Amino acid sequence: MKMTTVSHLRAWKQQKRKFASITAYDASFARLFEQAGIQVMLVGDSLGMTMQGHDSTLPVRVEDIVYHTRCVRRGATACLLLADLPFMSYATPEQTYDSAAELMRAGANMVKLEGGAWLAPTVSGLTERAVPVCGHLGLTPQSVNIFGGYKIQGRDADSAEQLYNDALALERAGAQLLVLECVPVPLAQRVTEALSIPVIGIGAGNVTDGQILVMQDALGITGQGTPKFAKDFLAKGGDIRSAVRLYAEEVEQGLYPAPEHSFY
Repeated sequence: MKMTTVSHLRAWKQQKRKFASITAYDASFARLFEQAGIQVMLVGDSLGMTMQGHDSTLPVRVEDIVYHTRCVRRGATACLLLADLPFMSYATPEQTYDSAAELMRAGANMVKLEGGAWLAPTVSGLTERAVPVCGHLGLTPQSVNIFGGYKIQGRDADSAEQLYNDALALERAGAQLLVLECVPVPLAQRVTEALSIPVIGIGAGNVTDGQILVMQDALGITGQGTPKFAKDFLAKGGDIRSAVRLYAEEVEQGLYPAPEHSFY
């Protein structure tokens, strides 16, 4: 199987070809996802909640992401694999480069970090050192204590403008992908159209170039309730492989997320 690269995603954006991605944490599910047609996966710090049972992503450490990245890479050898830089693992340049190097050595093709324009020097530094970067704006779970909970972002004019400017700043700094989480559809569309890099949405409507879901949400096995933006594809698919194929197909056809999964 041919390796998926960020160049493929850029081409898909130009072709207006939507794509589905998903979180993965082990070799078995990663292999199944790749066989079902998923070409982009994320080892997310969401594992703190889904795998470790915490109530946030904050307890996750770099070594946790490294371990699961190795597992996923062994199962999915051809996917474009993103790995999260967890909470406070990119507070200084030296720490950032060490953390990113560990993730890339473990098999990641790109690191993902949360934050806006203030991260531009970090993104530039990583890019200069041959580490591709995916930005993450909107609801950034590592900032849950600043936000006062998991809330929709960019609903008022000022915060929407700030997010838009942050997206432009991250692209200028060298980010090659952007994740938008829990933002109103009009804002997601504005950002997606303004950027030349692919934009992956989660709770951002079907206007982004791609979609991502936490695997437990996509399979309806989230223990703490299903988010508004998620859909239980297993309920209709019948088995996990069929569910993942259905998810990919509905994203590619623009059927998911539907209006009931979106914020306005």
